[in-house]
This record gives sequence, C-alpha cells and structure tokens, in this order.
Amino acid sequence: MPQQQDRGEARRAKVEALRAEEKQRSARRRNVTMSVAAIGVFAVVVAVWLAIGSLGSGADRTGDNSAAAGGPQVVREDSHRLQTAADGKVTLVEFLDFECEACKAYFPTVEQLRKDYAGKVTFVARYFPIGSHFNAERAARAVEAAAQQGKFDAMYQQMYQTQTQWAEKQVPADAFFRKLAEGLGLDLAAWDKAYEDPATLARVKKDAADGEALGVQGTPTFFLNGKKIEPRTPDEFKAAIDAALAQ
Repeated sequence: MPQQQDRGEARRAKVEALRAEEKQRSARRRNVTMSVAAIGVFAVVVAVWLAIGSLGSGADRTGDNSAAAGGPQVVREDSHRLQTAADGKVTLVEFLDFECEACKAYFPTVEQLRKDYAGKVTFVARYFPIGSHFNAERAARAVEAAAQQGKFDAMYQQMYQTQTQWAEKQVPADAFFRKLAEGLGLDLAAWDKAYEDPATLARVKKDAADGEALGVQGTPTFFLNGKKIEPRTPDEFKAAIDAALAQ
C-alpha cells in the first residue's frame, strides 16, 4: 500500500510539473503577442467608441443573445465528440495539444473515464496547439484531416500512442502523420488534400481561438459542464463527474 501511494504521488508530481512547463511556454508566447497587440489597442478603442456613437440606441435592439452567439463557446455544434450521452446532462471538454507531454500523461485517465462513464457523459476534444511545439499544429491538422473521413477518434489515439516518435523534434512530421493515416486505411489522396487545405487549419484555429477567449493558458485544460476544473488524479476527476451527474 505505501508503494502504491508513493507511485501515485510520483505520478501527480510529474503531471503537475508537465502542466507547469506548458503554462510557462504559453506565457512566453503570450508575452510576444501582447507587445504587438498593445500597439493597436488605442486605435481599436477609438474605433469602437465611434461605432457605438454612430449606432446610438440602435445597438440596444440587437439584444444579448446575438452578442453571445458570436462569442467564445466551450462546445460548438461541430466540436469533435469522442462519445455522446443521450441525455446530454454532463459534458467534459478537453482543450489539448497532441505534442504536449502532460496531455499524453492524462490520456490513459481520460480513456478510462470514457469506459467508466459510457452512455452517461459526453466527451469532447478541442484543438489547442501550443506555438512552442513545432509539430503540434501539424498534428492537429492531421487529426482533422482524418476526421473528415470519420476517423477522428482513431487518429486522436494514434497521436498519443506514437508521441515519443515524432514530438519534441524541430523537423516537420508530415510524412510520419501520413503513415498513420495510411495505417488507418484512409483514402490518402483525400487525406493529403484535407491536410493541406487552409480550411482545415482554420478549423483548428477556431478551436484555439475559443480556448484563448475562455482563458485557456496551457494544456490540457478541462471544462465540466462549462466550468473549468483542474483534477490532479483520477479520483478527483470521478468526484467532479459524479457530483455533476448527481445534480
């Protein structure tokens, strides 16, 4: 029993260290973009002020619903659902990066939760490639290209199962991802076209934009019924899900 506790503590420490590293990388990326963005802040504020002034009372007629519809969403209609609960009562969303070691560390837990809560909880995966990960965006495009042939889940799993073979390298992993697609029996011509299609990258970026607007700073980041949670262990995950199901 003490040995099991030690292993559990070691696993938690490793995951927390990986999450901290991902947040640091994300912070460095934001610091660069914030400097550029600050240049245009004044102009944007003035433009918005002028627009409001010109619209006058007409702006009030748009209503809150139209504003909310264009805002960030934890789950969208086209979000990838790993599995769906018929009653739609509980939804767990993960913003992930396939090159992220912490995401890989959480992967077995998420897979077990999918089995434990099959038919009870909807599981959603959303792209959030970190800029400092050389192949993260390519990996997301590869998965999205597979999704267009109904193989999102299969390619999603392949990315984590092979992560050590392609991640943390400063060379494109395009050929490796194509081999994964071939191994899944995909139409390679169609996959190639989708992989290079700007619309595929736009789909990835749409997920990432929602994540940034929702305050996602690193991966993995989980939302349970729209509320951000930070479970450190499988038991904490289960406790949160059980509480949501009991409501």
